[in-house]
Amino acid sequence: MANPFVHIELNSNDVKKARPFYGALFGWELSDMEMGDAGTYTMIGVGDDGTGGGMMQHPMPGAPSVWVPYVSVDDLAASTEKAKTLGGTVIQAMVPVAEMGTFSLIQDPTGAVFGLWETKGEG
Repeated sequence: MANPFVHIELNSNDVKKARPFYGALFGWELSDMEMGDAGTYTMIGVGDDGTGGGMMQHPMPGAPSVWVPYVSVDDLAASTEKAKTLGGTVIQAMVPVAEMGTFSLIQDPTGAVFGLWETKGEG
């Protein structure tokens, strides 16, 4: 499939409460990564049969907890611009993530939020 979902991220107001809930409910393998000033990022491992993801403290204080799906793209700059020309709103553009890749956050014309992801070395 072109442009599959590749990562699903929980931006939570209470990761300490969410972590044991989802771990027990689904049996996910959860492992923490320290991200310096950005805090702790909890990776979600689901095995080979699904799309993994992560959990983090919501970066926007006061906003509700939300799951954000990320879609793989070959050219992040072009896809971000295309989303804008199609009526989407760019929330964040071209944010690098260590040695892994780069993302943009987009709000579609109906208000739904999703991420575009380009793996490092692609595009």
